[in-house]
Amino acid sequence: MGIKIVKRSGRSFADKLYIPAIVGGMKTTFGHFTKNLKDTSNLRTMQYPEVQPSDIDERYRGVHRLTKWDDGSEKCVACYMCATACPAQCIFIEAEERFDEVAEKRPKQFKIDLLECVYCGYCVEACPCDAIRMDTGIFSFTASNREEFLVDKEYLMNNERSKDFDND
Repeated sequence: MGIKIVKRSGRSFADKLYIPAIVGGMKTTFGHFTKNLKDTSNLRTMQYPEVQPSDIDERYRGVHRLTKWDDGSEKCVACYMCATACPAQCIFIEAEERFDEVAEKRPKQFKIDLLECVYCGYCVEACPCDAIRMDTGIFSFTASNREEFLVDKEYLMNNERSKDFDND
């Protein structure tokens, strides 16, 4: 068997101090800085949130919403499929019995922790009733404390689909 010996680099005193690497990085940074300072027309900076991105397509997964029947009741039957499929385990459902002949049960509580959510869309794909969607067009959710990122059933039911995504 042929054994190949690879000589390690970075053994010199200057390499151990990282000075050549720091100087090289600063050279690149100042090169970009001076180029952008001379010509600002090529910068892709937006004044967010005043200017919203325009390159978001309809497949973008935004903040969740729960869909409703025509009478305003939720389509969710509290089957726990979305919570089971969620890799981040950020969906919490508490079921209750339903007496309106639409389904056997419904969610008494339906909460999503948006800080834990990875926006993968597995909950949407797992839902057999098309009750949960991620097509609101809300791509930034801000709050002043952690508790406000735990959205409940009322928020999800009132979260309407964005007009930008109404192509149906």
